[in-house]
Amino acid sequence: MELLAITNARIVSAGTPAADPTTILAVDGEIANIDANAEIPAAARVVDAAGRSVLPGLTDAHCHAYGISMSLEEIEHSPLSYVALKAAHRLGRALRRGFTTIRDVAGGDAGLARAIREGLLPTPRYLYTGAALSQTGGHGDGRHPDYDADAHCGCSTTVVDGVDQVLRTVRENFRRGATAIKLLTSGGVISESDPLKMPQYSAEEVRAATYEADRRGSYVAAHAYSPEAIIHSVSNGVRTIEHGNLLDQVSAEVMAAAHAYLVPTLIAYDAMDRRGDQVGLTKFGRHKNSAVLMQGKDAIRIARAHGIPIGFGSDLMGDLEDEQLGGLRLQAEVEGVERAIEAATMTNAEIFQRPDLGRVQRGCVADLLILDGDVLATPDILWEESHPRTVIQAGRVVHDGLRV
Repeated sequence: MELLAITNARIVSAGTPAADPTTILAVDGEIANIDANAEIPAAARVVDAAGRSVLPGLTDAHCHAYGISMSLEEIEHSPLSYVALKAAHRLGRALRRGFTTIRDVAGGDAGLARAIREGLLPTPRYLYTGAALSQTGGHGDGRHPDYDADAHCGCSTTVVDGVDQVLRTVRENFRRGATAIKLLTSGGVISESDPLKMPQYSAEEVRAATYEADRRGSYVAAHAYSPEAIIHSVSNGVRTIEHGNLLDQVSAEVMAAAHAYLVPTLIAYDAMDRRGDQVGLTKFGRHKNSAVLMQGKDAIRIARAHGIPIGFGSDLMGDLEDEQLGGLRLQAEVEGVERAIEAATMTNAEIFQRPDLGRVQRGCVADLLILDGDVLATPDILWEESHPRTVIQAGRVVHDGLRV
């Protein structure tokens, strides 16, 4: 039996009322008790959190472990063994930042997931969609328009057209362990041949994916920027809109009626705007990035006004992955630090269909983040990586930056 007791814990967690310091007792990776007067077993490891904030472990609903480059072509033509090793390092760094669960929405495979389950790699809990589905000439079609080449089926995206191919690919992704399905239903920033605005995939193709996912007890996440693409996606059964920067009043009403979620990825555009030259963002990519950069925060405000639940994602490719925590800062600038924490914990857990994650409550997984200070008074301790933190995953201290 593994026992962990966190004493003098000031809990900052959506759904948990603010209270005086208390004790959190974890037994075999699960929160068994939260009580200031709890009896601490002699065999328990005791962590004193006096003067510190205790949060649920952070989650990232739009992470690209396999996104080792800004070039889709480079990713898909690199040996999978190399991509997986790079992904393991990317995930390990995310864990040390406090992200105890991530959802990989364009990549992941059974081999990496198995290695993580077997404890071979120190990484966040790994939920993945497998390769994202793209139509020919869509966001996931990494072929340069000037080159003559066959469409591909790669580790992060696969080009499939037609209802039958979509159905087969969705079923294959689930067979390989996917927990959700990713569709690319609008253009993207780094793809070379597709405009942002135009919806991608036909209604029949989108419905084929969402119907099959629903039968599996799962859901479809859609990469969509424009109002047209957002409406097209949720009207045909998509559950989460990824990015959604160009959301307007009409598309927000459709999302709200469909009970869809928004997963903003503000830091991706901010980082590409500042570091585009460093990571090789093309001129076309810079133009599209500018089109969505300024409207991402407005999309969050519109979504909140319509009662749309808002999660958190990073969407950082290549060397930009070190900006992951900056996304929390950007969401906090729109809605405050408490909302940003809620997005990256409880709301993401709802998206993942994992009610045992994202909360500091009895019966939940003991994924916790301890920050050195009062995060509500000095929120930069959450997103400034220079501030030390201790990360607990399933009741085990996996990173001890505070030397607890």
